[in-house]
Amino acid sequence: MSNSQSGFSFSLHATDGKARTGVISTPRGEIRTPAFMPVGTAATVKAMLPESVRATGADILLGNTYHLMLRPTAERIDRLGGLHRFMNWDRPILTDSGGFQVMSLSDLRKLTEDGVTFRSHIDGSKHFLSPERSMEIQRLLGSDIVMCFDECPALPADEARVAESMRLSMRWAARSREAFGDRPGHALFGIQQGGVTQDLRAESAEKLTEIGFEGYAIGGLAVGEGQEAMFGVLDYAPDMLPRDRPRYLMGVGKPDDIVGAVKRGIDMMDCVLPSRSGRTGQAFTRRGVVNIKNARHQDDPRPLDEACTCPACRNYSRAYLHHVFRAQEIISSMLLTWHNLHYFQEIMEGMRGAIAAGRFDAWEAEFHANRALGDIAPLG
Repeated sequence: MSNSQSGFSFSLHATDGKARTGVISTPRGEIRTPAFMPVGTAATVKAMLPESVRATGADILLGNTYHLMLRPTAERIDRLGGLHRFMNWDRPILTDSGGFQVMSLSDLRKLTEDGVTFRSHIDGSKHFLSPERSMEIQRLLGSDIVMCFDECPALPADEARVAESMRLSMRWAARSREAFGDRPGHALFGIQQGGVTQDLRAESAEKLTEIGFEGYAIGGLAVGEGQEAMFGVLDYAPDMLPRDRPRYLMGVGKPDDIVGAVKRGIDMMDCVLPSRSGRTGQAFTRRGVVNIKNARHQDDPRPLDEACTCPACRNYSRAYLHHVFRAQEIISSMLLTWHNLHYFQEIMEGMRGAIAAGRFDAWEAEFHANRALGDIAPLG
């Protein structure tokens, strides 16, 4: 099963229950799904070289419209050859629309039907972002996958507020589609909203499908509602979206969030967690989270995970990682981030193989059993 839009296509190769594996094809390369996208907010995945990110198995990166429009500006990036050349990443890039950051980071926001006027969190300068301006910025950046401009209220919020926001986002989705125009080799994704209310999610999905997009995102989750509520929405929301298009869950998440989302039919995810946690001394392993700052690691000659093949685990001990973190050496962020990104991509690779083989349930059971053992248990 595939869809093709001027050089962009999605082929579904296998399903196991609701879990899916396939390939998104773009002129800049293939994206194997389910896919985890490392976040390169300001045209860099913090503490990583682009070739190192690629070595972890990442097929696509995420860039941030809000941050890049403020610094160094989309116009400057365009003059310098586009975001791919600017950051030395020649594979696909997805950019978010800027809507979430405008709502969560900027000051003195004024929301109208036209768009949002706000002041930069960097220098207080005044800016205006609308569906049309968001599409223009993402075009200047050269994004392969462009996200509709939307509004996303933080949860919990009353249903009337969520409904009003969702319907505004749907009107903005239609404007985004029109402003995007005809761009061969590039794709525009619509964003389903509606909070945790099934009827609102259904209304949003119907409207987005009517407009028509190359892919569909599930937005408005991972914003404070908790895993149980998020999974409750994911039990039905992906099924509301076209089966032959990629489904992207925005801003997720922890390893067990990712596995649960794929189990419910999600194809793409992104999150700052692996890189942010790496900088704060947290390493994700198949036995759970290791806090390398803890004193119990200072004499431990073992790697973070003896089954891991990343450079941090191949070449360095927990004792060394503890030392460089405590000493605030830059290599600590580099090694722990590399390890975390490697582990997240290992999860994705494992799920792709399990879905293709029809053994996702067994893979998931093993994943949870390993985590239940905990980091104190001997590694083997």
